[in-house]
Amino acid sequence: MLGLALGAALGLTLESVDPALATAAADIARPVGRLWLNALQMTVVPLVVALVVLGVNTASDAAASGRIARTALLAFVLLLAGGAAFAAAAAPFMLSLLPRDAALVEALRGAIGTPTVPAGPASLADWFSGVVPANAIAAAAQGAMLPLVVFALLFGFALTRVEAGRSRRLVELFQSIADTMIVIVRWVLWLAPIGVFALVLVVCASVGGDILGLLGAYVGIQCAVYLGIIAILYLVAFAGGGESIRRFAVNILPAQVIAASTQSSLASLPAMLESAQSRLGYPRAVTGLVLPMAVSLFRITSPAQYVGVASFIAWAYGIDLPMLQLATASGLAVVISLGSVGLPGQVSFMATNLPVVQSMGLPTDPLGLLLAVDTIPDVVATVGNVTGDLAATAVVARRTGPGPA
Repeated sequence: MLGLALGAALGLTLESVDPALATAAADIARPVGRLWLNALQMTVVPLVVALVVLGVNTASDAAASGRIARTALLAFVLLLAGGAAFAAAAAPFMLSLLPRDAALVEALRGAIGTPTVPAGPASLADWFSGVVPANAIAAAAQGAMLPLVVFALLFGFALTRVEAGRSRRLVELFQSIADTMIVIVRWVLWLAPIGVFALVLVVCASVGGDILGLLGAYVGIQCAVYLGIIAILYLVAFAGGGESIRRFAVNILPAQVIAASTQSSLASLPAMLESAQSRLGYPRAVTGLVLPMAVSLFRITSPAQYVGVASFIAWAYGIDLPMLQLATASGLAVVISLGSVGLPGQVSFMATNLPVVQSMGLPTDPLGLLLAVDTIPDVVATVGNVTGDLAATAVVARRTGPGPA
């Protein structure tokens, strides 16, 4: 928290006093933050595979593991749909409260260049065929988390059918891999104040106070939608997971801080495991299966982002969106979010937002400009994603096991 505060204060001060100096400071701090983030992320692939396999085998039998996985997937889909529906209602409502200044709209259009659009997303058939990896090693090397988790799930279930002695030795191997990755993560987290300071300094020195007019409205509304979703998630943990809101909020705070500073739910996985297992006391059979699945498949703020972006573009251009169109876009947003990555949102912003905006018949040119200011709302979005992962874990723990210790 101290590193977060100091990085933000220094970045904003430098940006306001001397933008050139702020740029120089950001150039110096950027590799430091990137080095720390890379060190944290390098453990993710082996940790996810090991934990999914262990999660399947820690349960009493394959049927119990299947129940946990099914309950988790149902919770993910329901929460994603709820988040998209909330954004479809909240974003247009908040935008309707803002006065549309024609001069500002023209300034927006004048500021928009032609964005460089990456290759379009794969078709639905290609997406489904890619769920099962042709080469699990290649999927790991490319960081393709969805097919990697599918492989790990199949491996874990198959391991329950292997002769007990051989299965036990493999389980011990995966346990050793997971334990070793956690040790490395703890070493890296000792440097968290430095890494967080550098990452936040770069963000604040680069963005600073340059977000004006309509872009400020975009940032504010996206953050408000994400904060609304976070508030709902506390209620989900209370009503669906049987948690005290205060206990849940206090014990997930460390994971939320890591999420805010790294903008990566994948990088926050070790901190989420610590919160869920050591602080909240959820069973390892649940946390070891649900959380790796969650960071690979479930980002509750992603559909909300896609719907919010489309709603903002429609508002800025004076286009009315009927409720049916918003509902269709929300369903598409849920499907697309399942293939997004748990890394900073700028990595996949264009490829994930573009199909939703296009499906609604809206201009796509503003996406390039919105990408430039996505850093600030992405911080809140990542906190929302991590909160959603832990709220879903609370629900699954209550439905499939004894719940908190």
